[in-house]
Amino acid sequence: MIFVTVGTHEQQFNRLLSAIDNISGKKVLNDKFIIQAGYSTYIPKNCESRQFFSFQEMNKLMDQARIIVTHGGPSSFMMALERKKIPIVVPRQLKYKEHVNNHQLDFVDAVAKEKKNIIPVNEIENLESTLVNYSHIVDNMQSAVTLNNDQFTKHLEGLMWNVLKK
Repeated sequence: MIFVTVGTHEQQFNRLLSAIDNISGKKVLNDKFIIQAGYSTYIPKNCESRQFFSFQEMNKLMDQARIIVTHGGPSSFMMALERKKIPIVVPRQLKYKEHVNNHQLDFVDAVAKEKKNIIPVNEIENLESTLVNYSHIVDNMQSAVTLNNDQFTKHLEGLMWNVLKK
């Protein structure tokens, strides 16, 4: 199963939902797709979706997922990392009216470069090939994700300040 979450930000993320729905409809993967759609207005035709799941349901879906696709919010991709799963992270972008600025692009790129434990997909047309080649991509990445919340929080704070200074 592939679980997709767009978080709880109040702007739509129709670009991601439409791309996922299209990929699911093409049957290039045998996985079932489940989407947490948030405030998006796009209604998937080829995937199971709900606006929101409870925290317990999110945990269960992430535990069961073979692949987790998230937006660029740290809470979402950290939930995947806590399960020692390397998430595909699609940052929300200002030009598509998905967020108020491009901080997710900057933040995701900084985390990917520094930690090498997420797969950023900044251009939606690369999502299908990333999903299809996920196992190969992950095999070539750092797969041991350690949980040290205090150290990570301090490091995350430093990355955020660097992004905000730009």
